Amino acid sequence: MNKIRIGHGYDVHQWAENRKLVIGGIEITFEKGLLGHSDADVLLHAISDALLGALALGDIGLHFSDTLQENKDIDSKIILAKCYEMVKENGFILGNIDSTIVMQRPKLRPYIDEMRTKIADVLACDISQISIKATTSEKLGFVGREEGVEAFASVLIYK
Repeated sequence: MNKIRIGHGYDVHQWAENRKLVIGGIEITFEKGLLGHSDADVLLHAISDALLGALALGDIGLHFSDTLQENKDIDSKIILAKCYEMVKENGFILGNIDSTIVMQRPKLRPYIDEMRTKIADVLACDISQISIKATTSEKLGFVGREEGVEAFASVLIYK
């Protein structure tokens, strides 16, 4: 097996009334949240999928089925930690994460450093290994119509 592996993750969730907005492991004050079986943390789901993908271990749906009651409202930090544990069990550690959240609002710049810190804490790594960018879709598509949020993540892991 290669000593360096790269993984890519993607996730999307639609907006929902009467839900907390959790992105990057932190709660953000907003009028809506994201719909999902878990806490619907779109960013942590994308990162978790990227970690699993780097070692061809499937995706979070395989490991954390949305048909199981035990996963109902699960904190996505738990999912991320368990996915990273699988990476470490295979003899790899994190090099870095580069991620992007796409949403019209709220603006995420004020929250990004707290998200980076939270993710670094979960993964027991340095904050310099975690990159998070936020952008809009310039009012195009489902994100631009404020129907949902998407996130992309790439990870590098190494032996």
